Amino acid sequence: MIVNLPDTTTSKVSKKMQSMREQGGVVTLGRVLTLVVLTRSGHEEEAIEAANLASREHPCRIIVVAEADANADTRLDAQIRVGGDAGASEVVVLRGYGSLATQDESLVSALLLPDAPIVAWWPHGIPDKASETSIGRIAHRRITDSANEPDPRKALEHISATYAEGDTDLAWTRLTNWRIQLAAVLDQLDGGLGDEPITALTVEGATDSPSTLLLAAWLHRALGAPINVIEDPAGTGIRRVVMSRASGDVKLVRPGTTEATLTQPGQPQQRIALPRRSLQDCLAEELRRLDPDDVFGEVITEGLTQLLAEHVGADA
Repeated sequence: MIVNLPDTTTSKVSKKMQSMREQGGVVTLGRVLTLVVLTRSGHEEEAIEAANLASREHPCRIIVVAEADANADTRLDAQIRVGGDAGASEVVVLRGYGSLATQDESLVSALLLPDAPIVAWWPHGIPDKASETSIGRIAHRRITDSANEPDPRKALEHISATYAEGDTDLAWTRLTNWRIQLAAVLDQLDGGLGDEPITALTVEGATDSPSTLLLAAWLHRALGAPINVIEDPAGTGIRRVVMSRASGDVKLVRPGTTEATLTQPGQPQQRIALPRRSLQDCLAEELRRLDPDDVFGEVITEGLTQLLAEHVGADA
């Protein structure tokens, strides 16, 4: 069910939701958090779909602040979505015009679930400093997506320079399965790292893939070996990771988008399911944890800075 409330106020929206709840149209029991989606008008539907799917695992209230025309007459249009139109959540879409075409806490404060954690998500358009925005200051976690920026590398550099505890980026979340596989490989290497260390690393991926740089930064920081980052303008995502040792190379190669091959010296080649992760899967993972991601913080501030200084900067 979708209810449109043109030229309204957040107070009226809140009262309408209460009225719908009393009539049995909205059930709020079990809502575990408030997800505030901060985007531009015309870009909100993909984010709403992903949030709806993620909410089946994490029931929440979704508030979408979609900036509209700042030059129009000031007004606030709202839309309430419940039932089949809102997955396991209740969705409020706010479109502000004129002086209300801003991402301000005052637009959402009356609609936040009481005593529930707040997660802010910018699917498009990374703010100057997420933790110091009006809504970012009240959020427990702040999610950006550097892959949607015109220059993903510059976006990562910006996130690195402005990072605050509680920040994360979906380019990092897309790496979860790669990190799991590589960590398992390192644990299983015959003789252990102490007997035969990694002497060189290679990470290859698409030029516009911020995940490639983050994976390289993670590996370089964890293993301390010289690294070569290969950026290919063709294709998408991460392609290949090579870890070199005296006894031979360990290679994890994904030529497509679903399956990878693992090659190790003295062992038969293995096929591993390594599909590209969907937006809703990544969002659901981030909603599982409301504590700061310390590993991401170390990689984005220390690992990425070192990688860019040693490798990317040297190649510029």
